[in-house]
Amino acid sequence: MSERVLVTGITGFTAKHIALNLLGKGYHVRGTLRTPKRANQIRQTLQTNGADISGLSFTEANLDADAGWTEAASGCAFVLHVASPFPLEQPRDREALVPQARQGALRVLDAARAAEVKRIVFTSSMSALMYRANQPPEIMVTEDDWTDPEWDRCTPYIVSKTRAERAVWEWAKETDWEQRLAVVNPGFILGPTLDGRTNTSLNVIKLIMTGAYPAVPPVEYAIVDVRDLAELHVRAMTVPEAGGRRLVGTANSLSMTEMGRVLCKAFPGYCETIPSRTLPGLLVRFLANFNPTMKTVVPDIGLVALGDNAYVTEITGVEFRPAEDAVCAAGQSLIDHSVV
Repeated sequence: MSERVLVTGITGFTAKHIALNLLGKGYHVRGTLRTPKRANQIRQTLQTNGADISGLSFTEANLDADAGWTEAASGCAFVLHVASPFPLEQPRDREALVPQARQGALRVLDAARAAEVKRIVFTSSMSALMYRANQPPEIMVTEDDWTDPEWDRCTPYIVSKTRAERAVWEWAKETDWEQRLAVVNPGFILGPTLDGRTNTSLNVIKLIMTGAYPAVPPVEYAIVDVRDLAELHVRAMTVPEAGGRRLVGTANSLSMTEMGRVLCKAFPGYCETIPSRTLPGLLVRFLANFNPTMKTVVPDIGLVALGDNAYVTEITGVEFRPAEDAVCAAGQSLIDHSVV
């Protein structure tokens, strides 16, 4: 009988790719939904992309409430906690996203421990590693690094990812479950949408391709293809050496201007709308006082963060495709689904 894996937040961009990967490897997948209305949509998406959905099931659970989590994890061999709040427009309160992210994670962890699963894989972010005051303009981000959530430039999302991951490791230490826990810290997640639905990162590509930006902010991101990220989650679930580790999931980095050039070269018909100019950093900081979306990029102005991923490949065998490929795959899928 195939082992069952719980995937939280299965409607999300990354979680759908993880579910597709798991089903392709013969696992049974149980996905959590905030509302059962989305179940048929997920079935159709995964089946359309070649999955055998006979091993797919759903359960209702919300990160804001205790109800449903014990039942969700029951009978599962592994738990992949992927769900987390990531709004494009950040709330004004820098701690606003923390309760759901932190308490939701702890609910999932407690349920996984009660079910005696073999391993929990927690999806964190490079955002939990790379932000602090007085750092150099170019940094190599390692698994030993931590963001300082008290730094005044941290957005609510960055604060929530950092505090949630800290809480997860504290829980693992207190329960002696460190070797049953692996944490994945992805960079900026791009690659193909499976169904035309976009998330915060894919919306950046959409906005570039549709000319919504007359010019782009002067920021650069370490990028990971969602297909590689899905494979990394599955390897982190099963490779013994991944236990107790933080796995930096990223390829090379690209600025938003470079993303535009990559897209223009790949899709010449969009060159007229793709912005070629870069906004001055001081202007972006000023506009951030009035524009919540612009405020999101302020911590990244002038920062080039490279991910130390060689040890991740050594441990898991996952090799990350170039960021350029992830950008092009994202753009192609948006075209194929008539999003742009």
